[in-house]
Amino acid sequence: MRPLVQWIMSEHTDALATALRQASDVISRVRPEQAALPTPCGSWKVRALVNHVVDEVGQFAAVTDGGERDHRGSDLLGDDWTAAFDASAEALLEAWSRPDALNRTHRLPFGEVPAAWAIEQHLTEIAIHTWDIAKATGQPTELDPAVGAVAMRWAQENLLPQYRGDEASGAHIGSEIPVPPDAPLYDRLAAFGGRNPR
Repeated sequence: MRPLVQWIMSEHTDALATALRQASDVISRVRPEQAALPTPCGSWKVRALVNHVVDEVGQFAAVTDGGERDHRGSDLLGDDWTAAFDASAEALLEAWSRPDALNRTHRLPFGEVPAAWAIEQHLTEIAIHTWDIAKATGQPTELDPAVGAVAMRWAQENLLPQYRGDEASGAHIGSEIPVPPDAPLYDRLAAFGGRNPR
């Protein structure tokens, strides 16, 4: 029998893999003429946001592999956005599959965090940005409920008021948008992440 911590972390990596698959699916359905559409994520257009997601997943992979964040350039998409994302996603899952990845802390700009925190942070950012892209391009936005539940819990525990604000203040996330408590899960997640789901 596997130790409890290994079982828990394998559940985390399974959820992360699901989040990455659904992001890939949403990106694969973006049409070329939608590249310049606005998104719910700040001032980013669709193409710029997809490029950001590809870059962030690559950064997650680098840190999970024991390295540091190192942005790889301004345009990572080329002509095949899905292939670009899938390459970053594969690198991230490969990094999490290494024997030591689940047992060590991860170095971030603000300090060290445990592996469980890091993997849920990865999942949450991917889930919210997947919603952003789906919303912007007219795709269904009620995505995988298990991923959404993990992301919602992580967000509520970690996206505290002191980390929020407008772009002018340099904050990475906007203020929570009020929505009805019975709104769809991903609408509630997006609203908690500072997006207006309407």
